[in-house]
Amino acid sequence: MRFLVDECTGPAVARWLKEQGYEVFSVYDEARGIDDETVLRKAFAENRVLITNDKDFGNKVFREHRPHRGVIFLRLADERARSKIETLRRLIEEHGDRLVDRFVVVTEDQVRFARA
Repeated sequence: MRFLVDECTGPAVARWLKEQGYEVFSVYDEARGIDDETVLRKAFAENRVLITNDKDFGNKVFREHRPHRGVIFLRLADERARSKIETLRRLIEEHGDRLVDRFVVVTEDQVRFARA
């Protein structure tokens, strides 16, 4: 699976995913400051699942009908890197085969899938 980690999600998440053997593009490390539209287009063009904690991507996918290859929206009370990584670890272990082409909202204790 290929991921694009949004700038706001942070470099620690991208590093952890790389350590797990995934192909990762980190906006923070490789293209800091690019706008959300460019992020979403890049993820789609490169067949990457976008990982973000920016709710604006929900509007782009559901209201503007922008194409995507999957979005993981981290909606966490604890925004520290450790919490993001632990939440992603559980998500990938339990639902990794269901992430492509889905919009997934993840909290510390809940996962919701939507096809958009």
